[in-house]
Amino acid sequence: MKEKIELVQREIKKAVSGKDEVIEQVLTAILASGHILLEDIPGVGKTTLALSISKALGLKFGRVQFTPDVVPSDITGFSIYDKASQTFSYKDGAVMTNFFLADEINRTSSKTQSALLQVMQEGVVTVDGVSHKVPQPFIVMATQNPVGTAGTQMLPEAQLDRFMIKISMGYPDAEAQVEILKQREKTDPIDSIQAVVTEEEIIAMKEEVKNLFVDEKIYRYITSLCEASRNNEYIRLGISPRGALSIANMAKANAYMEGRDFVTPEDVKKIFPASTRHRIILSTKAGAKEREGDSLLLEILESINAPKLN
Repeated sequence: MKEKIELVQREIKKAVSGKDEVIEQVLTAILASGHILLEDIPGVGKTTLALSISKALGLKFGRVQFTPDVVPSDITGFSIYDKASQTFSYKDGAVMTNFFLADEINRTSSKTQSALLQVMQEGVVTVDGVSHKVPQPFIVMATQNPVGTAGTQMLPEAQLDRFMIKISMGYPDAEAQVEILKQREKTDPIDSIQAVVTEEEIIAMKEEVKNLFVDEKIYRYITSLCEASRNNEYIRLGISPRGALSIANMAKANAYMEGRDFVTPEDVKKIFPASTRHRIILSTKAGAKEREGDSLLLEILESINAPKLN
């Protein structure tokens, strides 16, 4: 399946220039059966990335621009009374799709944000006591804008923990910026992207990722990293058990992306910052010392010896 993944990456790069690492991280999270949180300033290509990935994967795409007037039923769907049959029927909400883009999720109410919790965790929505399964595969990519905070609602820790990774795209470098200008001179490069895998192939790849071999030493390594975050003087809230599971799943997906059927410590190191930066809360001491989360996570990685596998 490695060849298929390379085909997907090639298609996405038709519209997303100079962001190979970001593309790889998102695809890794998808193969790990996770959801993605993109935090970045406007205009750097977050929506383009989402559209490109959904097209290359051949997935049905849905998008909601989160604003203060978006209500939970817009997300989950609602029941409507049919006078002819004298029964209530369910009308699909926006999440009844394969790839759901929750654009600027921090600009809507906490209640609407929470409407995503059950569907992200369980793959179902419950309306009037009746559960409805979302299509498979199901991926949520949420974006939030770190600037212009007027009218925004911080995501609660319970919802942040539902995201497999938190990443940023950042500005393109000079060469990528020139390529973007050339690509969009006359046409939209997204139109040229072709679906190169099927839904069934994506589901099969995700199952293969789940079945990858993980040595117990790797599990102990992940546990040591998580415990180090919980005992760090600059971190008030360390990595949760759910976070540890996410690290393991992302490490397996990274090994799969690289064409291996077993996990190495290097897989854990590579995905550790993206998998954990949104799962820690810094202490007041960190603020006083001007310590940042990413640098603390890298220090934790350096402080724990990676195991040697036989």
